[in-house]
Amino acid sequence: MIRKILLGVSIFAVSACSMAPKYVQPALPVPPSWPTGDAYLRQSEASLPSVTYRDIFRDPRLQAIIAQALTNNRDLRVAAANIETARAQYRIQRAELFPAIGTTANFQRRDNGSGGVITNTGTGTGNGGGIGGGTTNPGTGTGTGTGVGNGNTGAGGVTNITGARSSFSLNAGITAFEIDLFGRIRSLTTAAQNRYFATEATARATRLTLVGDIASAWLTYASDQSLLRIAQETASSAQRSVKLTKARLDGGIAPRTDLAQALIVLQTAQSDLATQTTLVAQDANALQLLVGAPVDAALLPKSIEEVAPTVAELPAGLNSAILLRRPDVLQAEYELRATNAEIGAARAALFPRISLTALAGLASTSLSSLFTGGAFNYSVSPSATYSIFQAGAARAGVAQTRAQRDAALATYEKAIQTAFSEVADALARRGTIDRQLAAQVALSAAAGDNYRLSDARYRGGIDTFLQSLDAQRSLYSAQRTLVTTRLTGATNLVTLYRVLGGDSLLDPTVDGPRPVPVQATDGASPRNG
Repeated sequence: MIRKILLGVSIFAVSACSMAPKYVQPALPVPPSWPTGDAYLRQSEASLPSVTYRDIFRDPRLQAIIAQALTNNRDLRVAAANIETARAQYRIQRAELFPAIGTTANFQRRDNGSGGVITNTGTGTGNGGGIGGGTTNPGTGTGTGTGVGNGNTGAGGVTNITGARSSFSLNAGITAFEIDLFGRIRSLTTAAQNRYFATEATARATRLTLVGDIASAWLTYASDQSLLRIAQETASSAQRSVKLTKARLDGGIAPRTDLAQALIVLQTAQSDLATQTTLVAQDANALQLLVGAPVDAALLPKSIEEVAPTVAELPAGLNSAILLRRPDVLQAEYELRATNAEIGAARAALFPRISLTALAGLASTSLSSLFTGGAFNYSVSPSATYSIFQAGAARAGVAQTRAQRDAALATYEKAIQTAFSEVADALARRGTIDRQLAAQVALSAAAGDNYRLSDARYRGGIDTFLQSLDAQRSLYSAQRTLVTTRLTGATNLVTLYRVLGGDSLLDPTVDGPRPVPVQATDGASPRNG
């Protein structure tokens, strides 16, 4: 009987329909290709390769720091816990598709206190002896008599009768299982599944952001190390200029204004030196926070000139459809799918709910006869509930889920538009940074030559100290700008890696599950419901 009940429930479950609108992939709300023009490099037609962060960040020290962060970062641990929570919630919701079967075993002994004592006298012959005649009542009774039979002779005696009774039972059954004829539970299960996928996509977005932030922080540390070195060199040069100018002032060759100007350069360089020392320490602290553990000093870079060439470029290709693989865009799509499925659950709530309660068991007053055929019993109780009047609450629930779906659709489209804008900005910077860097390198070299010539002419008494001072200031500014430009070029490659989705989706070994399209009954798209 239990097998028949489960078979019937399975048939009902398989035949249940879904009232959720058919999910249709929304059209891209952005141009099909990236912007073109003077600010952009010509993109190759090849599709994006499968890469890992090791293919982009080739310095072994940075790779070691990223690997350490992927193990220790607390944001990733929170994201992992959120995935487990979402997975458990999906499994809880999915369990409602199946009947819950429970068993109970019971033993009961009852004494109602109504027994009495019967006194019998006489003789009897039979199987085990006869009982003498007498009168039975709830109190006591006496009697005499003779019984004849084939057996041993037994003497009359006293029999104690009490009101104690024993009973045994064993039951198994299904309690109030909802037969999902209209797909309400299936729609809720689909929504929970897609929110689980959305949580996974969020975790991958967190991982992608973490890798990009660590690379940027590492490069910033290298840049500040270079600026610190420039400040130290400028302060040393300014100290020598102050010493020379003071000697010329004491010799009556230079005016006091030359010494004052030399001191201005010196104090400016010393102020920058203190600032850069602070920034280098703060950069190390920020990197340690991202990693979630102490960072070995041997893994830290010495200068931006050393590490900028180790960052490779991830080509964007021509097709903007690659944005659909970004973790944040995927997360928004899963949320859209979940709200689409919830429309089906709200529509199903307009129809009756059919439940089934079934019980099968064994009951007997003796344990030895509990498993005999006569002890078996069962009951099946289907029921249907339907709210006749809810003041429009059920239809309002459908309208609410549709509005939530429309909001999720707008959020999804905005995520794609934001991603497109970020990639376009990164490509615009990538298209001009090489020209800017080449110009800045030439400018720094020219400023260095100018300073050396001006300083030599000043020492030879040909030019004034003001000309040498201006040349030194120009060199200092050009050197600092060159460092900043190198950092901009390197971090632009990090940005391209991040905005194009990085290895969290391009590498098949870390790709997550794709959502399963929701089955439909009305053929509605996310736009027309």
